[in-house]
Amino acid sequence: MKKNELAYEIDSLLTVFSRLDSKERLFEFMLDLMTEKEMLDFSRKLEVAKMLEEGISYSRIEKKTGMSSATISKVSKALNSDNLWLRNAINLLSGY
Repeated sequence: MKKNELAYEIDSLLTVFSRLDSKERLFEFMLDLMTEKEMLDFSRKLEVAKMLEEGISYSRIEKKTGMSSATISKVSKALNSDNLWLRNAINLLSGY
């Protein structure tokens, strides 16, 4: 699926995410919508990004997070792309 097609398909979801006004409300919405595994996978990908930024090796990241080398590679590719949103997300968590 192309990027613009995907954006169209998930537009309603993005609208709801952007309008929820607290972490608690977002969490409750995600509990209704996603499985625990889906939420943990999403969170772990962000953790992988943080670890990659810290220079931690793929093998250590695999051991700590349980994520596959393919997933780690995908996150690494996103970090090194022209799209800076993942890096911006890490900066938000770091308080920058």
